[in-house]
Amino acid sequence: MFRLIFSVLFAVLYLILGLPVLGVLCLVGKINRNAKDRACQAAVSWAFRVILAISGIRVTVLGKENIPAEQAALYVGNHRSNFDILATYPFMKRPGGYIAKKSMEKIPLLNLWMRAIYCFFLDRSNIKDGMQMIKDAIAQIKDGRNVFVFPEGTRNRGEADTPLLPFHEGSFRIATMTGCPVIPVAINNSVNILEAHSPWIKSTHIVIEFGAPVDTSNLSRDEKKHLGETTRGIITEMLEKNQSLV
Repeated sequence: MFRLIFSVLFAVLYLILGLPVLGVLCLVGKINRNAKDRACQAAVSWAFRVILAISGIRVTVLGKENIPAEQAALYVGNHRSNFDILATYPFMKRPGGYIAKKSMEKIPLLNLWMRAIYCFFLDRSNIKDGMQMIKDAIAQIKDGRNVFVFPEGTRNRGEADTPLLPFHEGSFRIATMTGCPVIPVAINNSVNILEAHSPWIKSTHIVIEFGAPVDTSNLSRDEKKHLGETTRGIITEMLEKNQSLV
């Protein structure tokens, strides 16, 4: 219970007290956008690490060498917990955000920080909105910022990390239309932080593996068509391999 209380308290205080800082960073961005992006990334990464520490979350990370530092990429992960974002974001080597559900855009203060780190808010029931989001994400990749997507479309509420839900192929156009690499991300055991026994947070050990980049620049038309299925298979293999490490 105390983990939940302290985590929420810290998050609320951070959002409130950090508002002037965010305002200053936005002003800095008008002069030097790269400096603003790096500062926002560092500030949010620090906050996420603090929440993970307060929550008693131990993170083992594999494949750090597969995280591109000089090139934007499409990160693709399985999704079992709201903590998946907090656990993966601090390891990004370039600025960029997540594709989040539309309802999060209505959360005061949080929405400001999410926009600052280039998150997208997607209404999955609106086809037109989805098409526009893909166009915006393509532009973001071309501008040198990462995009992180959970292509299952919703949190997987199964009893185990596998099998994964079907992947929506549409989001992979972000990679095939830009030629950026796809980074498969496998997250083991995050469901046991909160969702398996909500509303309480439990001290948990999770394993995150960043897989080898999938080069999309020279894929055939058929390979592009089934890129989601291919990536789903890679993530499944990593999840099954790393289950023994939890």
